[in-house]
Amino acid sequence: MNTDSNPGFRVSALTTLLVVSDMEQSKSFYVEVLGAKIFREYGGDSTVLEFLGNWLLLVTPGGPTPDKPETHFIVPEDKNAISHSFTMRVDNCLESYELLKSRGARFITPPYTRGAETRCFFRDPDGHLFEISEYRQS
Repeated sequence: MNTDSNPGFRVSALTTLLVVSDMEQSKSFYVEVLGAKIFREYGGDSTVLEFLGNWLLLVTPGGPTPDKPETHFIVPEDKNAISHSFTMRVDNCLESYELLKSRGARFITPPYTRGAETRCFFRDPDGHLFEISEYRQS
């Protein structure tokens, strides 16, 4: 983070939190299908993963706590109503599609080419949306 314009706010990392219904199934997906590495686990209800130079925190559903008194962590209720997604830029979308598919990823469609971009989408076990995207310079 550029701290020149905000010297009192220094950030060392950004973690994305995903609420999952089955921790073992989700860990298996992220490690075996996507190649994430388990960094730390907490009591069976949260797991920190290193993934593509980023942190993913998988947590099970939970209710309010004193520091977030009106907040509920829930798994996506409608997999087709997306509030966030992940895009992974790849060198070859078709090869990446075949590899991830062979590891168990379930794609919505095969790769689709539109102009200089080829992309396709898949979901984790709870419906969190991922895109692999290849962009070719014209």
